[in-house]
Amino acid sequence: MSKLSEILQSGRPALPQVFDTAAVLADLPRTVEPWPGADSHPQIAGCLERARQNGGWHWPTQPIIFISDPHADAEGFLRSLTAAGAIRRDGAQVVLTGFGQQARIILGGDSLDKGPSNLGLLDAIAAVRAAGADVHILAGNHDLRMRMAVAALCGPRTALNEHLFVRMGRKILPALREVLDRFVTPAELAALPDEAACRARLTPRTDWPDRFAAAAKGELRRKVIAKEIRKLNEKLAKFEKERRRSGMTCREILAAALKCHDIFFEPGGHYAWFYDTMDVVAQVGSLLFVHAGLCDSMCTALVAEGTEGVNARYREAAEHASLGFYFGPLANLVRTKYRDSDCELTDAGVGALHRAGIHMVVQGHVNNHEGQRLLAKRGLLHLEADVTLDRASRALEGLDGIGAGATLIFPSGDVIGLSRDFPWAKHFAPERISPRIS
Repeated sequence: MSKLSEILQSGRPALPQVFDTAAVLADLPRTVEPWPGADSHPQIAGCLERARQNGGWHWPTQPIIFISDPHADAEGFLRSLTAAGAIRRDGAQVVLTGFGQQARIILGGDSLDKGPSNLGLLDAIAAVRAAGADVHILAGNHDLRMRMAVAALCGPRTALNEHLFVRMGRKILPALREVLDRFVTPAELAALPDEAACRARLTPRTDWPDRFAAAAKGELRRKVIAKEIRKLNEKLAKFEKERRRSGMTCREILAAALKCHDIFFEPGGHYAWFYDTMDVVAQVGSLLFVHAGLCDSMCTALVAEGTEGVNARYREAAEHASLGFYFGPLANLVRTKYRDSDCELTDAGVGALHRAGIHMVVQGHVNNHEGQRLLAKRGLLHLEADVTLDRASRALEGLDGIGAGATLIFPSGDVIGLSRDFPWAKHFAPERISPRIS
């Protein structure tokens, strides 16, 4: 009996065909086996029972390919789409497969930072979209930080925002280096003031702590204000270290940040499509796609306003993002790890979601070294789908090469977790898991 026949007879879906013409995915698993622990973990069983009691599962009408946290690694992103059977690569050209034409691709946030080329990753996403793919981009915390860092330099300078470039901007320096090299002209650089004046624009004034403490009283909790002030000197030291490593002067950094505003946030900008098309949540049937997670406030908003309402609120707030927004419920969607300091998710919020027919969160944000994970968090089923794609993170965390992986969700109710860092493709079919008998 062939392996395909075995898979079909086992009730598990066959994986889409992979067109690995460059032979870079030799270690990609091609066998499908049950998701470890999905049918035996009591907390997961509790989530599944709650779904059964609240209307059961509703699945997408087209296949979903979820890829999260590419972190500026175009090759990891494209290999993941190849692994998912969505594209084939003809030299530098990206061509959709038959499966890729049927599927909806959801990019789960954190496109920016860490990897070898931010602009290269954005160019790869643009190429996939140009090939005709149905691509839905979600916001991640790193994407939000880029937006806030750039905005802090382009509007009026206040006690609430003058530290935000240092607060948010250290990790975006590699992206600024790329923008400087590709987009900033000598005339634009020459038009800026001297190095001291540019440094003063990037960093807060010496009296910032007192002014910030007074201005932030109505927006942030006292503990958050104290923490921001306490950590600023540490962040300034790290920023200066990273600035030297980048090889850029303060004048060059400011020039690149101002150019980011033009190419990302001005109508007609070269990459304006990236933030213009970005949402923060997507719902397909019983599944909610988000970068990080939820809180009670967002559960209530999703039930009352739907994803369209929450996305509209996020986009409006992100355009003029403050620290109050950053630490609040909307940005919690891209930041939370369900820490005590995060906005709270309780059984009340989880119950509201279940009654509204949402039974599982599919997320990124928490990178894993052995493929995707299924967890019950605060009593709600979560599928963690960040499989560490970018080579910078992989090198730091002891993983070899370039990552590749995707979460595939089929109209049949089958969920497949595929990663080159796990020996088989994990299969989860919640409607076909027998209830546990206590």
